[in-house]
Formats: sequence, C-alpha cells, structure tokens
Amino acid sequence: MYVESVPNRNSPPAILLRESSRTGGKIVKRTLANLSSWPASQIEALRRVLKHESLVSVADAFQILRSSPHGHVAAALGTLRRLGLEPILSRSRGPERDLVVAMIVARILEPSSKLATARGFHPETATSSLAAVLGLSEAVDETQLYRSLDWLLARQQSIENALAKRHLSEGSLILYDVSSTYFEGRHCPLARFGHSRDERSGNLQIVFGLLTNAQGCPVAVEVFEGNTGDPKTVASQVNKLRQRFHLKQIVLVGDRGMLTSARIREDLKPQEGLQWISALKSIQIQQLVQGGALQLSLFDQHDLAEIQHSSYPGERLIACRNPLLAEERSRKRNELLEAIEKQLKKIVAATQRKKKPLRGRKEIGLAVGKILGRYKMGKHFSLFIERRRIPLRAQAGQHPTRSRAGRHLCHPHQCSGRDPQQRERGGLL
Repeated sequence: MYVESVPNRNSPPAILLRESSRTGGKIVKRTLANLSSWPASQIEALRRVLKHESLVSVADAFQILRSSPHGHVAAALGTLRRLGLEPILSRSRGPERDLVVAMIVARILEPSSKLATARGFHPETATSSLAAVLGLSEAVDETQLYRSLDWLLARQQSIENALAKRHLSEGSLILYDVSSTYFEGRHCPLARFGHSRDERSGNLQIVFGLLTNAQGCPVAVEVFEGNTGDPKTVASQVNKLRQRFHLKQIVLVGDRGMLTSARIREDLKPQEGLQWISALKSIQIQQLVQGGALQLSLFDQHDLAEIQHSSYPGERLIACRNPLLAEERSRKRNELLEAIEKQLKKIVAATQRKKKPLRGRKEIGLAVGKILGRYKMGKHFSLFIERRRIPLRAQAGQHPTRSRAGRHLCHPHQCSGRDPQQRERGGLL
C-alpha cells in the first residue's frame, strides 16, 4: 500500500491511495481511496506511516528550555521609556545606563538586595525577561551594580537639574519631607545612631530628604548623617531651590516637625519670594483657644475659617473642622481607653490576690508604666499608687466626649482625613 500522485493533464495531480499485487507475471494496481482533498501535511504523514517511518509530534519536535515572565517587564520598562527617563540618565546608551535602568525596573517589580537582583539578571536564575530585553551580559554581578550606582551618583546633579526644569516652575508648590532607614553594616560614612522611625534604635541609620512637585513627582533627594534633626535639613533645600534650580518664587510645604518656628524665622522669612505652608503644634493651638482667637462658633455655618493673631504677623491661619475625623478619633480614643482600663484592672487584681500579690510602689509603677507607655494615653488617667493598691479614675477634663477632636488648623486642600492642628502660613490664597 502506498500513496501515488497521478498527473491529470491541466488539472492538479490526483493523490491516490493504492495497493499493488502481481498476477500472472503482471503488476496490478488497485485504487483504494482518492486523497486529493487532504492537506499536504496529512498526505505526507500518511506516506511516512506506509513507509514504516516513525512520526514525531510538534510537542516532541521542540524543547522548551526556559520561559520567563514578560508582561510586567514590558509595562514597567515601557512606562519608563515613555517618561523619557533614559535620556535624562545619559544621552548615549552604555552598560552603566542599561544596568541603572534594569535596577530601577527591578526595584519596581521585585524589590530585593543587589545580590538577589544580580541573580535575577543571570540567564540560569532569571526571574523575568528584563535582562534579555535590555541585552545585559551573562556576567552581571553585584559588583557591577554597585559600580553603576557610583556612575549614577556622579550624574546626580545633572539629573536633578533636568527633573527640576521639567517639573518645577516659578510659584509652584514644592513638597519636602524627611525619612530615615537603618543599616545592618558598619561601613557607611553617614550612618549614625539617631531617632529611628523603623523602631530600630540599636542600628545605625541615615536620614534622607525628598523634594517633589505638587503632584508628588520626585525631583531631588539628599542624604544626611543619621543623627541629623529634620529642621536642620531645611536650609540646604532652600539653597538648592534657589542656586541650582534658579527658582525665585517658591512655596515650600512641610510638616510641623520640620518647618518649626525657629526655621521659619531664621531660614524662610529672610528669603525674598519664599512662602511656606506648615502646621501649628498642639500647644500653639491651645494658646489660640485660650486667647479667644479660635472659637467653636467659627464653624457654625462652614467647616473652614480664616483667623489672624498677633503672634503670627503677616500670616494667615486657616482653621478647619472635620466632623468625620472628629468622629473617628473619638471612636479610636474610646477603644484605647477601654483597652487600657482592662489592662490596669489586671494590675489592680494582681495587688489583691492572695497568692504572691503585687506589692511596692516601684513594682506597681513599673507595671503601670509599661501599659501607659504602650498605648500613649496616660494623660487621660489620674493614678495614685500606694504601697498595696492603685486607686484609679479617669480624668474628667480629659474625657473623650469633652475633648476638642476635629477642631484644628490646616490648609483647606488637606483638611479631610488629615492630622488636625495644621495651619497655612506665608500669606497665600
């Protein structure tokens, strides 16, 4: 049995399935089927089967060596390129720029150490198609990544200048905030012991400040020693905006812990064309309430009110009442008070138990202080610790229903859901 192609004059040849036999010394052919309507691949497969050849499926004919995820790489890298970040890093392509771009995308997709990032670029341990898309060599290791960061550091000022030219303009809002991060090693020249926001007081840390535009797009970053206070970083940022970015009209926005009265008086007010938006501290708001400048009647018709005070000459104070925030804080305060009372009652019970009762003002005070220090609500309680017991009662003046939650000073665009006691300063609006 075999497949034969028979010419058919001006028509396509006929593909026939035939068998042959010898009869009386002659070869006799018999047609079993007409295969002319079959696809060529199917006819070829049948021809190979009749010749007793082994057939290989498509799945067996190909070997999948590796399949790397690519969709998230295409999204992140495509966005980076649409933003035009690569020319800002360097006008010409090079290995350092490719590695920096790879580290930026890797930080977005899967943040990890430089060692783990380098492993993610190697073909045998790649976690995505990022290295292949950027054409990184197989020999990329963590040392090359650190060298690329050194290359990037040398270009920091030119990059920040380009970002400032693109995102900042005269008179626009400039947001500034400070944070910190801790170190496990001991070889960073800027690492110091300081106030740890990560609650890792036993680790060295660095402090860094970030400047952004009104939409939060980063423009510049600066690293300080780990024991640098937030207010001490303000002056260098003002100089950067003035001298490097050549901005004459600046509106600087910062929190109350950074733009303190001393910094406003010494660093901001002497600068011509420099305005600011900051927030009042609790004690300053209490002074306004006690002096009668801030009254609840201001909020009878509107949640916003503008007031002036001789303590803040040339400044506008925007008072905001946020009823939703007041309700949320009242709920949270009541829950905290109930939790503290529950814990303190356990200590009271410990002083009254028959077996090994808690005794001594020092021991009782340590137990109580541990609870109050945990919840930060000690001002709402009056404690009288005696040698054998704790007369305990809540302070009437500090009861949550009598507090001033929700009456605060803030910028009108930042009132809802924000921390109270904020103010607008600098003669804006």
